Amino acid sequence: MTIAVTGSIATDHLMRFPGRFAEQLVADQLSHISLSFLVDDLVVRRGGVGGNIAYAMGVLGGAPVLVGAVGADFAEYRAWLEGNGVDCSPVHVSQTAHTARFVCTTDEAMAQIASFYPGAMSEARDISLAGVTGAHGVDLILIGANDPEAMARHTDECRQLGVPFAADPSQQLARLSGEEAARLIDGAAYLFTNEYEWGLLQQKTGLTEEQIRAVVGLRVTTLGGNGVEIVERDGRRTHVGVVPERAKVDPTGVGDAFRAGFLLGHRAGLTLERAAQLGSLVAVLVLETTGTQEWTFDRPDAVKRLTVAYGQAAADEIAAILP
Repeated sequence: MTIAVTGSIATDHLMRFPGRFAEQLVADQLSHISLSFLVDDLVVRRGGVGGNIAYAMGVLGGAPVLVGAVGADFAEYRAWLEGNGVDCSPVHVSQTAHTARFVCTTDEAMAQIASFYPGAMSEARDISLAGVTGAHGVDLILIGANDPEAMARHTDECRQLGVPFAADPSQQLARLSGEEAARLIDGAAYLFTNEYEWGLLQQKTGLTEEQIRAVVGLRVTTLGGNGVEIVERDGRRTHVGVVPERAKVDPTGVGDAFRAGFLLGHRAGLTLERAAQLGSLVAVLVLETTGTQEWTFDRPDAVKRLTVAYGQAAADEIAAILP
């Protein structure tokens, strides 16, 4: 089993605001909004949707293949990923642009305000997946948030090559037209969104839940603290709750972590419920850490937390596929 992860590869600049954004907004002045927030700290971390998901899969022993575009400043980041089990050989290195930048401020309520500079990511549209699938024996490709043209190209290539794909448009839904969004999900084996993105996807495409269900294999919708809902093509629903957190430190990358655990688990033969439970475990490890790739995996502690959250049988089944 080899999963290729396509998506943004970026450097995260993460800041914390010791207050609530909502308290700084004046309802009748939003059209003239001009705000500056004095933050308490700044950390610079490795990130990007593609990098985050690939890192998590690598830590869990999945040996993923990362596909994306970066700048010449990627060398240290590449060494980090490869040291954690990620194959970076298909990554394209730009000769003119820097690696993408994600700048995010989080308040004490875990609300976020962020900006993303694409940089070299725009060159991801020039990457062909045909060589990647053949050279690496890929049997699933995740199409994560990336340059919009790259996302469209890679989705089309998956259909042409007959390789199953997971559609994960996430942050790019705000940028995509309804027609573009519909094109990205058509024929997907998995469709990932959070609760807000699920509503936005329906609004933009004009498609009903039933119409979307007819063109995707599984709809996986994360619900924040309420867990995750999985809906199969025949309408069967599975709900899985979260692993209780020990602390809420930073929500950045939590969704990426869930996707990594879920896909790795499901492709390894776990049931939908068990795969979602593994995804929820990885998600909480990221929630409890500043930075999307600063968490580590401790097998005994992971089994203990799975047992507390879901019971011994669940922990035993999930542990059987873990390193």
